[in-house]
Amino acid sequence: MNLEKQAETLNDLILINNDRVEGYQKAIDELKPEDSDLRILFQERVEQSSLNRDELAPAVVRGGEEIAEGTMVSGKIYRAWMDVKAFFSGNNRRAILDNCVFGEEAALRAYEEALNSEDLTPEQRAIVIRQQAEIQVSYDEIRAMREMLG
Repeated sequence: MNLEKQAETLNDLILINNDRVEGYQKAIDELKPEDSDLRILFQERVEQSSLNRDELAPAVVRGGEEIAEGTMVSGKIYRAWMDVKAFFSGNNRRAILDNCVFGEEAALRAYEEALNSEDLTPEQRAIVIRQQAEIQVSYDEIRAMREMLG
């Protein structure tokens, strides 16, 4: 088991959770006052992502590596795309939910890649599987909300 690769894998998940925090904060900022249901949902996602980061960080430190800070390049691209899309769409619910679905798909891909790594311990793998399942529930919920809009 390669501790450096293990830390890299976990740091990638920390970065994707940083992306989720920033992405959902951006989505909250784009909401209209009448979108209180989305505001609550997105705030829950911010909290979920923060907890995910906090749960992953100790394993990186135990491996002797530093915890990643900032966001992934893809996350910066995602947030820039969200800015452009929101500008042209008049900040409507559908556009915001489209962007959230896009972000959750990116997170699910990152978790799938992490699970393909052979460098995670059984305990780390269990954490990643549980977090992935939580993100899948989030993804399904946001997709369902988007589909209800037609």
